[in-house]
Amino acid sequence: MTDAGRDEVGGMVLAAWDAFCVQAAAVDLSRPTRLPGWRAQEVCVHLGVWPEHAALADLVTSARAGGTGAPPDVDGVNARVTDAHRDASRAEVLAALQRNRDATVRYLADEPVDLDSAPAVSTIGRLPMLSVVLGQAYELAVHGLDLAAVGAPPVPGEVLQSGLAALADVTGALAAAEGIAGGATLLTPDGGWTFAADGNGWTVDRVGPGRAPGTAVEAPADLLLEAASGRVNPVAALAQRRLRVHELAGLLKLAPIVSSAPGIPGGPLLQLAARTLGGAGGLLGRLFRG
Repeated sequence: MTDAGRDEVGGMVLAAWDAFCVQAAAVDLSRPTRLPGWRAQEVCVHLGVWPEHAALADLVTSARAGGTGAPPDVDGVNARVTDAHRDASRAEVLAALQRNRDATVRYLADEPVDLDSAPAVSTIGRLPMLSVVLGQAYELAVHGLDLAAVGAPPVPGEVLQSGLAALADVTGALAAAEGIAGGATLLTPDGGWTFAADGNGWTVDRVGPGRAPGTAVEAPADLLLEAASGRVNPVAALAQRRLRVHELAGLLKLAPIVSSAPGIPGGPLLQLAARTLGGAGGLLGRLFRG
């Protein structure tokens, strides 16, 4: 998606921020979510900018330095920031979210375009800076679904599609980094995104509705994101035929990415391939017999 340019990526990410801020303003922040130990308050707090927590600024610093250093401990960082601001007022939480959106606007407006392709050390490894910026769309879409589950307005369809674009981009980047030749399509009834990777790089393209050739994971956009993030068990969704996988062996080729980046978005879908094909065909046989 770096080739698509910051105008296109910026539009996707800022629309995701706008939708999430609307949700946060509408939801009861004291409501417990499906994330263990997290209320809507903690979901929103960890996405905000606070005096001790400015993720995008840290990533820009990393990109300027050539992407050196170790990935941050995301669980530790989240625990510290949510604990520090668990009693923040609604106004403070909403202001923190706005500060993060504003930081994205400043990056897109002020940083040199050359920085977009510079590697930055993210929580899942080294990625081009613009891919990291787009990654916000995935996080905002997934957490938007968390808020929608406790009474917030639904996540707009285009934001869900932007989240899938980020998922395809990151998976392609990590496959290329591992020298894996492969790809897949994330397909919804409204179309989706396809990526292809090899040792020389990766491409990401939008696809229209209808059966895509090759390896594909097919479901409504919200279910794809929930399966990719572990909110929904993809094995159960596959067994219930809510999620369909075409040419499952293609996903198995990508499964080694999970070992190098255990927390990657989409990890549960890649683990699904390993578990399904690794079980002597038993699950596949039960699913597709007759």
